[in-house]
Amino acid sequence: MSVTVRAPAKINLYLGVGPRRPDGFHPLATVYQAVGLYDDVTVTDAEDWSVVLSEPIAGVPLDDSNLAVKAGRALVAHHGIDRRARIEIHKGIPVAGGMAGGSADAAATLVALDRLWELGTSDHDLLTLAAGLGSDVPFALVGGTAAGSGRGEVVTPLQDDGSWWWVVVPDDEGLSTPSVYAAYDRLHPSPPVPEIPAVMYDALRRGVPDHLAVAVRNDLEDATLDLRPELEDTLQAGMRAGAIIAMVSGSGPTTLYLCEDADNARAVAAALRDGHPDVRVAAAPVAGAHVVSYA
Repeated sequence: MSVTVRAPAKINLYLGVGPRRPDGFHPLATVYQAVGLYDDVTVTDAEDWSVVLSEPIAGVPLDDSNLAVKAGRALVAHHGIDRRARIEIHKGIPVAGGMAGGSADAAATLVALDRLWELGTSDHDLLTLAAGLGSDVPFALVGGTAAGSGRGEVVTPLQDDGSWWWVVVPDDEGLSTPSVYAAYDRLHPSPPVPEIPAVMYDALRRGVPDHLAVAVRNDLEDATLDLRPELEDTLQAGMRAGAIIAMVSGSGPTTLYLCEDADNARAVAAALRDGHPDVRVAAAPVAGAHVVSYA
């Protein structure tokens, strides 16, 4: 028997980054949104842990360092059982692109193995396990739109009455999150403690793209552009194509373009495809990790 679980990419509508903590993490005040780009994870019983990609992708580890394997090991340790699985991942989320693809795989693996082995893990315990794996993993379980605090692992769902359309432009060359945070520390040696502003909550309740455009913010954007200044040209191209706002996704190098509606998104995407082979249109918000098939 196998179970397939689908988990979405995330973007940060708001990403406020505070001063580096003694443990090396930064306090965050963020608003996550799950967008319609997905990884599918299929798990089956096996004699040992393994990771298989549906097609070869550079930068995705196939050994125990893969976050999906770590998720599986954490789940069996939590229940005190001796089980192992083959984890097959079909990637639809850009790799090393600031959209938490590895975190989505970990969340999907937790849900898939819980269902495969009929463990009945509570939502609270799944979120606790997810938080131990990485800052973005709990949100991949929750989906929708949510506030994140701590280092991002404390997730609170938010009212979001909008139907949002994004154009997503991945970059061929990935960018490591630690390098972006190091650049941020260099550029902002004493940042204030971050806080989500009221204008963001209001924009989500109103559901109007022009209002959301005023509220979005990414404190890591200048650090990302410091490392990859050529991304500024892509951002400007998106604005010329008719996007309401252009921004870096998380730590980058993926860039995002908020659009008025689906037609506007398709027009912006078509214009950007002249210089970028991989351009995608994604609706938001969408559900978190969920079962799509038993076989």
